[in-house]
Amino acid sequence: MYQYDQYDHLIVRERIAQYRDQVRRRLADELTEAEFLPLRLQNGLYMQRHAYMLRIAVPYGLLASKQMRMFAHIARKYDRGYGHFTTRQNIQFNWVELEQTPDILADLASVEMHAVQTSGNCIRNVTSDEYAGVAADEIIDPRPYAEVLRQWSTFHPEFIALPRKFKIAINGAKEDRAAIAVHDIGLTVVHNEAGEIGFKVMVGGGMGRTPILGTVIREFLPREHLLTYIEAVMRVYNQYGRRDNKYKARIKILLKAVGAEEFTRQVEEEWVDLKDTAQTLTLEEMERVIAYFQPHPYKELANIEQTEAASNKAFGNWLKRNVKAHKQPGYAVVVLSLKKTGVPPGDATAEQMDFMADLADRYSFGELRITHEQNVVLADVEQSKLFALWQEVKAHGLATPNIGLLTDMICCPGGDFCSLANAKSIPIAAAIAERFDDLDYQHDIGEIELNISGCINACGHHHVGNIGILGVDKDGSEWYQVSIGGAQGNHSAIGKIIGPSFSALQMPEVIGRLLQVYVKERVEGERFVDTAQRLGIAPFKEFVYATPITDAGRLVGEDEYV
Repeated sequence: MYQYDQYDHLIVRERIAQYRDQVRRRLADELTEAEFLPLRLQNGLYMQRHAYMLRIAVPYGLLASKQMRMFAHIARKYDRGYGHFTTRQNIQFNWVELEQTPDILADLASVEMHAVQTSGNCIRNVTSDEYAGVAADEIIDPRPYAEVLRQWSTFHPEFIALPRKFKIAINGAKEDRAAIAVHDIGLTVVHNEAGEIGFKVMVGGGMGRTPILGTVIREFLPREHLLTYIEAVMRVYNQYGRRDNKYKARIKILLKAVGAEEFTRQVEEEWVDLKDTAQTLTLEEMERVIAYFQPHPYKELANIEQTEAASNKAFGNWLKRNVKAHKQPGYAVVVLSLKKTGVPPGDATAEQMDFMADLADRYSFGELRITHEQNVVLADVEQSKLFALWQEVKAHGLATPNIGLLTDMICCPGGDFCSLANAKSIPIAAAIAERFDDLDYQHDIGEIELNISGCINACGHHHVGNIGILGVDKDGSEWYQVSIGGAQGNHSAIGKIIGPSFSALQMPEVIGRLLQVYVKERVEGERFVDTAQRLGIAPFKEFVYATPITDAGRLVGEDEYV
């Protein structure tokens, strides 16, 4: 994995010293809160409902074991013993003290980490496929290109004050696991007719108040022009993106306003003067970065059958849901579930973080991955060690066999923490998980993505959930709007709202009714999202609203969907 060079070390040291003085001045009232606000945001520090929250960057979701141990240290020393992994492949600490934040950043720097550009109107943390480098369907490893984008975008003088925040995702496999269609720029690796490798460039995706899937503006971009073309896109956005209304400031609004054809023309025109400049990626530069991501020293192994699964149903379920194919024979990718019932999705305790770091050292070459579904991955586990690993992770609450199932929910912190939220998210996730905690039932329902956001900013990606839940304010009370049919990946779609919102106590029953319709109407092999998209919202809406639901979640009538 990538290691800091002399420039990274210098930049981070200087930023910490600068920030430490800014905190000193704020505590001495030499800076007002209004003056301090943009300074702290540049360092990933937010003011939430109850305390400051610090967001730490995990570039393209890749962590060394020592970095995970640092998270455990921060959780113990500066927070309340846990951290929250986010849909941006980052981690957040929700209870930090302002005067301690410079020390946290200094501790992070000791393991080559930072919180730079995790907030503000800049290019945020570049995200990618959590299985990058090991996926069986991978075309090329996208991590070197994500790293090049990270280096290029960090403190880029032209793009530190954009009209709005900006998010880039890159995918290097046949299957999109980076949700590129809902990013400001989504990049996917492709081959042209000559067999050369390049990128398909998608622009203008996003969620929030105006959910839109991105538009392809270039079918094939030679990889040596990655930076120059992205810079051309950024220049057009920086010049013409709206600054008078933050709700209409994202690049998706600009692209929609001028049209995809005109936007593409402006980018191509801007690119003419950039494409052969010093930012063109040379073969030597790419080889230098690629060298940091060389394959691990894998053993020569053969794929083996997991004989223990025949007599151990729990282990068999875990293999089916939490273990993924690896391109190297004899190895497997393991997803550690942070979605145990009773625990907020994405949360991990300091003890669990230390434990996962130990697992990485013993089972997976000292590396971990953070997923945008808020789980953790061990990417390089020998198949012969899967049963032993399962026994260990089960004892630490990380082996729930629910990856891709109903209780593997994406959930933002919501109103329990976030000052922007209209409603709480965590209690809704907890109530749904408790209601549907039967793993046999979940396996029968099959693959389904349920995403929850506490406000329209959509940090929980509710727009692309097969079932999406959005917290809304209704006369000062917390209510929840439900959509169905959303999807991420190669067949991305924006969900459609089924009707009026529901109270918090009604939500588990609402989900239950949606699932009843699905079970009745599905054809063999059809997932929930397939059924929802085939039928549309009408039958789901009719059954959900046909009989009133009490606030206790019980049917007023006893009718089943027949």
